[in-house]
Amino acid sequence: MPNGLIDSSSLRAHPEGLALSLTLPWYRSLWLSSVTSLKLAIDGLQVPEGDLSLELGGIRYSIADLPAQSETLWFLQEHPLLVVRRDRPASPGDEHDIHLEGELRLPYMQIAPGQDGNPGLYVPNFVNQQLQLVVTDRAAPAPGLSAAETPPPPKADEDPFALGLTLYSASAEFRAGWYDFDGLLNRVAGLGIGPGIEIVASQVLPTYPVVTDEFAADWHAAFDRHGFTASSFGANLDMGRRRDRDMTPDEEYKFTETLFHGAKKLGFPLVRIQSAKPDLLRRLLPLAEQLELKLAYEIHAPLGPNSPEIMKVRDVYAELDSPLLGFVADFSSTMHSMSPTLLRAVRRAGLDDDAVAQLQAIWATDAPMRARQEEFIGYLKGRDFDPARLGSFAHLAFNMHGHIDPKEWADVMPQIMHVHAKFYDIDDAGNEPAIDYPELVRVFVEGGYRGYWSSEWEGHAFAELGEVDPLLLVRRQHDLIRRSMRGALTSA
Repeated sequence: MPNGLIDSSSLRAHPEGLALSLTLPWYRSLWLSSVTSLKLAIDGLQVPEGDLSLELGGIRYSIADLPAQSETLWFLQEHPLLVVRRDRPASPGDEHDIHLEGELRLPYMQIAPGQDGNPGLYVPNFVNQQLQLVVTDRAAPAPGLSAAETPPPPKADEDPFALGLTLYSASAEFRAGWYDFDGLLNRVAGLGIGPGIEIVASQVLPTYPVVTDEFAADWHAAFDRHGFTASSFGANLDMGRRRDRDMTPDEEYKFTETLFHGAKKLGFPLVRIQSAKPDLLRRLLPLAEQLELKLAYEIHAPLGPNSPEIMKVRDVYAELDSPLLGFVADFSSTMHSMSPTLLRAVRRAGLDDDAVAQLQAIWATDAPMRARQEEFIGYLKGRDFDPARLGSFAHLAFNMHGHIDPKEWADVMPQIMHVHAKFYDIDDAGNEPAIDYPELVRVFVEGGYRGYWSSEWEGHAFAELGEVDPLLLVRRQHDLIRRSMRGALTSA
């Protein structure tokens, strides 16, 4: 996520000196134990760690104590204060040069499991921001958001797929507080998007991983009001929630069990699972049968249906032989070019035309993802360009953009239970410039798929907050999918 820990309105006056209102630099809620480090310099002077503390929910934590807070959730819409002790309290209107560096560990993105009781290796998220800020007492206001220009066309009886979206599409806006949860659902309804609603549980549940009775009541009231249906419940497995060790198998089961009961409470028929460990699935299948839940593992870039890692999951499924086990197809796996949104982002970060061309050329090769990443980083270093200037983009360009042939989805079509209709851009002609939606629709129509296509705009990984209105883009993507469905049916 490009928007970082702080923005132009983050600097606050505080009785002890000053404070920074922090925004979680990720798309989902994290545990305070995910915060590895926070380093701050003000006007060129490094602030000693002992003069920093983090205040969340009325409780103050030292920076050194944050990795131990594995039971404290930093909810996506919360903005804790990084309090700075200074000799003189700041006043509104004071201006300071702020340089904030942070490192977080993503507890569900495990690179390698721990050995002999030690913690595993997890994907880090680095933030490095330098801003000239003025002390203020309020957050920046949300912009006005336009309505759809025309009502959506009604669903035709012959349409093979039901449409919807994942609320993940509005991650950045939800995180910034432009919407509360009810307001987000209201706008989705107002734009005629639906009826399927998908969530990432760790993003929208203030009491993650628990679904409270209060949240469930509000949820069902909104669904009754708008005529929505629940399509897919996105579950993560936070194996690295604790910093001293990974979850035990019993803890993994218990954590997932809590999420499954939450999915059932909200009326979801399907859970997008993150782990396909055979032993865990064996334990979860009786629970899934009891709760009448389908379990679908996501096939996501840079992998495809026949990648070695996915073949292992297919082997596990064959062994367990349950009709409740299947896949979520994510169209990030089957892109024919890099998204314009990503290319704009790397240009903003300093890449010139030659470097952008080289990035696209390396991406288009058939080398393994890590090899392509290393080749591109080596190219940048050879030009004396520090890859750190790109932040995570040097890696995300390859992790999030796969170029598997769309026809490969047919190889697992009987096991596809849900679709993430991933997209980044809709051009002036109403097409996705990096993903061939007419071809994907044709493959799925001919393959007999008849479930939900859940629009997933992931441009927030690369776009600036407010650069586009993602929900209007979803509405336009629905128009593209409808045209493609009816075109495929006519030519069939």
